[in-house]
Amino acid sequence: MKSAQDELEIQVTREHALELLHEMLRIRRLEEKAAEMYSLGKIRGFLHLYIGEEAIAVGAIHALGPEDAIVATYREHGHALARGISMDAIMAEMFGKANGCSRGRGGSMHLFDASLRFYGGYAIVGGGLPIAVGLALADKMQGRDRITACFFGDGAVAEGEFHESMNLAALWDLPVLFLCENNYYAMGTALERHQSQTDIAFKARAYAVGSETVDGMDVLAVEAATRRAVDTIRRTGKPYLIEFKTYRFRAHSMYDAELYRTKEEVEAWKARDPIAGFTVYLRDAGWLSDADLATIETDVAAEVEGAVTFAEAGPWEPVEDLAKDVCTIPAR
Repeated sequence: MKSAQDELEIQVTREHALELLHEMLRIRRLEEKAAEMYSLGKIRGFLHLYIGEEAIAVGAIHALGPEDAIVATYREHGHALARGISMDAIMAEMFGKANGCSRGRGGSMHLFDASLRFYGGYAIVGGGLPIAVGLALADKMQGRDRITACFFGDGAVAEGEFHESMNLAALWDLPVLFLCENNYYAMGTALERHQSQTDIAFKARAYAVGSETVDGMDVLAVEAATRRAVDTIRRTGKPYLIEFKTYRFRAHSMYDAELYRTKEEVEAWKARDPIAGFTVYLRDAGWLSDADLATIETDVAAEVEGAVTFAEAGPWEPVEDLAKDVCTIPAR
């Protein structure tokens, strides 16, 4: 796996590095608060937390342009926040309120904001892959210089959509950036138990798609790799795949009893926490003091509490609007 901290040490600025830390902390604290609100019954349905994987959303999305499209998974709070959807709108959506980013109709797994070219949020494993291919095809046909970045997990590699989407993107020379967040578990099934070939980046070669594997716990490595891939796609018009090796510190969802992995394994990965590791890196570089970190944490805490207040005060959708935008077939 490639690490970019040595490569970027001279190029990255203190301002940019602190921005990356700030964004990762925003995601971590939002997710922790979401877990708390779920336990209190304020958030219902399914809730899949991104804790442990923050470096991928922050590093990758920083390498994309505002006109590039993003398609995410059901574990997408971090992607949405890094893209620019407000924490208020995300929390309100998780509360099911009408002032949420999807008007309270999508909930945790269906965050959406077309104005930011953030096209979900898909509850179906692998469901975003063909959508990404379609978006990229539309951009190519319209002559627009855009990339579509599609996040998906290792579990999606077992779905037919993955192979069909890779094949079509390669055949049609589509500007799709496939971003696999390999956290080693498809729900409760370990990677080696559902894939005979566990090297996901290697699979791209079967479709003549360029690829690489990157340390997904290193935000600078993620950003550097994504910038390289974006440059390659813009230059060639062809798709590219990055496999990020990462780990979710929490269970698959709030309903998950988490009986499929050991506490020792989880603790070993927590020792590689992307936020803690980057904090050490910044301290060693002389770019982060205790006062700096305290200021960031204070700002983030205020934003999180403000988002809860916003969601609590938000309106429910009127009962008379429940059938709005729902296609009905007239009875014969």
